[in-house]
Amino acid sequence: MEPFDKLYTRAVERKGGEQVLSNLISKPLNAEQLCKITNDRVLSEVTKKIFQSGFVWSVVEKKWDSFEEVFWGFNIEKLVMMPDDMLERKATDPAIIRNYNKVKTIRENALMLKEISDEYGSVGKWLAQWSTENIIGLWAHLKKHGSRLGGNTGPYALRKLGKDTFILSKDVETYFRANQLINGGLTSKRSLNVIQQTFSLWQKESRLSLQEISQIVAYSTGSNHV
Repeated sequence: MEPFDKLYTRAVERKGGEQVLSNLISKPLNAEQLCKITNDRVLSEVTKKIFQSGFVWSVVEKKWDSFEEVFWGFNIEKLVMMPDDMLERKATDPAIIRNYNKVKTIRENALMLKEISDEYGSVGKWLAQWSTENIIGLWAHLKKHGSRLGGNTGPYALRKLGKDTFILSKDVETYFRANQLINGGLTSKRSLNVIQQTFSLWQKESRLSLQEISQIVAYSTGSNHV
């Protein structure tokens, strides 16, 4: 494993200076800000990432206002009560992307988020208290208890919401394989543990967020899939 300052120096050189690199890097929300995120915004973002997976992102964006209208602003209290026949009708609405297998995740994930909210007060509060030293545990929770939130779908939704997380982009994977830190499946338990431990060590060295480190790794490595 390389020391973080070596990674950072290479990223600076590749991007043309510290200020340029700084302008490219985004930061996560802090705990106080996360606590203010409402449940409906969490479900909206989770759902958007599910629909964007394997689809043209810009098309999803163009239709998103219609999604918000059709699904009551992603109000989880209403959505968990939605009967099957209504869900099926909504899935055929031409204003949205008519993919029933993805549409039905809205109610399924609303149920998951409601359970979390009932226990923690809100999903935002739950996200705020989850330690970045076990971010892969958060991914695993979303995959196990949610619907279609495996792979990078869950992590990208978390990143968009402002929860601090690294992303297993092509460039990050390339880095870990090139440095022989992993040699099996990217999402195997062993690989994920190695990646988490490596990011945790870099975080202690740099005092930066996982999000910032993840982007710096990508910018130091390849085509900048951050």
